[in-house]
Amino acid sequence: MRKKFLPVFLCCILIGLTLSGCTASAKRQSKISDSGFYFHTIITITLYDTTDSGYIEECFRLAEHYEKLLSNTVADSEISQINALAGTGTYLEVSSETLEVLQAAIDYGKLSDGRFDVTIGNLSALWDFSNISANLQTDNNEADASILPNADDIAAALSHVDYNSIDIRDNTVALLDADASIDLGGIAKGYIADKMKTYLNGQGITSGIINLGGNILTLGPKSDGSDYAIGIQKPFGESGETIGACYVADRSIVTSGVYERYYRVDGTLYHHILDTATGYPCDNNLYEVTIISSSSMAGDALSTACFSLGLENGLSLIESLDETEAIFVTSDNQIYTSSGIGDTVRFVRE
Repeated sequence: MRKKFLPVFLCCILIGLTLSGCTASAKRQSKISDSGFYFHTIITITLYDTTDSGYIEECFRLAEHYEKLLSNTVADSEISQINALAGTGTYLEVSSETLEVLQAAIDYGKLSDGRFDVTIGNLSALWDFSNISANLQTDNNEADASILPNADDIAAALSHVDYNSIDIRDNTVALLDADASIDLGGIAKGYIADKMKTYLNGQGITSGIINLGGNILTLGPKSDGSDYAIGIQKPFGESGETIGACYVADRSIVTSGVYERYYRVDGTLYHHILDTATGYPCDNNLYEVTIISSSSMAGDALSTACFSLGLENGLSLIESLDETEAIFVTSDNQIYTSSGIGDTVRFVRE
């Protein structure tokens, strides 16, 4: 699966953000921006044509609220409580927000034939990419073979990855498999970004950028009517080095890539996007998948799902969806795009 809900900041920058093509008048527009530390990453909210910092403070309050509900590493979160009750047959009454995310996670599990599956928690924990890759002090993240999980342990954990073990009854949830564990890392940040945008729009804020550790969500066009230019990170490039830029308004851009959290053992790359068919990192000659959509939650889930499905099947899935486009980068640095790129979404390659 893709990133855990609490990714390490230095490894989580999926997208280099650039705001290019500003006119002199656009540069003079009022702007406020602030950053906070949530989900073990830096999040940044930038708003145009307002000087009221209270809007950003409320976004940070929302981040804290949803982290306490949805993070599997917060001991008393609703997700942690569901995991603690796994296999007991006990149904936990949860908030409407948690129900909404879990139902969406199940839906994306079905849509992707299980390539996106939030019950991957115990399997992800075996690989421990977040902690290991963040603490490696070696060149090129080279690590000793002793850090690799045991093949039998991988097989055992994989046998309990099945989103069908999440049972929702009215406003209660149970995880039916005692050896399964829910990790909403592949969908929660997108959900939170969407909620922040809904709040801001409700306050009349229609121009700005929500950046949740690389999940980018733009509010409307810029106040001068122009699009935002969002740079797409070059795989294994320097921070801020891009392969091109998408010009969008009122859209989400989410990227999954093998360079986000990884380590190498004897020259072999092991990255954090796990294949739910094998239990090992996906090995499909992809480096990166970027999803452009109206919903950040959809982009979050689909970036993982499409990466796991591979180039051909991932593109096929995107072509079946409305208002959704994708950019795939292969391990030989070739770029493939869905049919709406250049039509509904302008992508300029460097």
